[in-house]
Amino acid sequence: MTLQGAADALWRIAPALLVLATLLLAEWCWPWRAAQPRRWLANALLGGLSFLLVLLLPLASMTAAAQWAGMQHFGLFNLIPSPLWLSVLLSVLLLDLALYWQHRALHWGWLWRLHRVHHLDPMLDVTSGVRFHPLEAIASAFYKSLIVVLLGAPVAAAALSASLTLLASLFAHANIRLPAQVEQGLRTLLITPGLHRIHHSTVPAELGSNFGSVLWLWDQLFGSAVPVSRQGEALMLGIENHMPLTQLGKMLADPFQARRVQ
Repeated sequence: MTLQGAADALWRIAPALLVLATLLLAEWCWPWRAAQPRRWLANALLGGLSFLLVLLLPLASMTAAAQWAGMQHFGLFNLIPSPLWLSVLLSVLLLDLALYWQHRALHWGWLWRLHRVHHLDPMLDVTSGVRFHPLEAIASAFYKSLIVVLLGAPVAAAALSASLTLLASLFAHANIRLPAQVEQGLRTLLITPGLHRIHHSTVPAELGSNFGSVLWLWDQLFGSAVPVSRQGEALMLGIENHMPLTQLGKMLADPFQARRVQ
């Protein structure tokens, strides 16, 4: 593990633990559906394994990539003079846009094999927000570092984007039922649990919707926004004609299974 990777981990873990505790309390107080705790350990182990493997890769740190780009005077915002606040703001927005297109790409062809295990969770809660296959996590880390370098994003922007993305993932997957007015108010800007559940629908057209990481703006701009599921309150989660996966070994092996490609 590199020192930069460890620093990145601490930067993200501290606020994430606070948000995690808050969301766990909210899930207990205002659940969307009854909890399924037997999934928690496998989801947490898969997420922890992915997180640790990424930390071992020195080139996968977004802040290390930002530091390298700065020292080499490489990337858009290192070549175009601009105030730091503007570079940070635009970098965070463009990184979120890049994550939107990454998510769409993960639903195509062979990349779907890496992402599929995330959708084979029979329930959504905060543990689903870290349930990503290690191969997807590694590919995603390198992709984000590449975007950081091409943008010449400031270190502050890289760190802020990494933190926001993790917190948004925990929130979007949370098993909470927000009051209708709060849900509608938040979704004017953000991906909410209600919107992200639609993305996990068994209906193929809904599976191909609401790809945003932090902002719902990109879905609205690029035609993938679906505000209401056709299944209503009976919304079924998972992948049509696929059994859910809740065992760690099977989750790790899933990309190598000959299943239907998206």
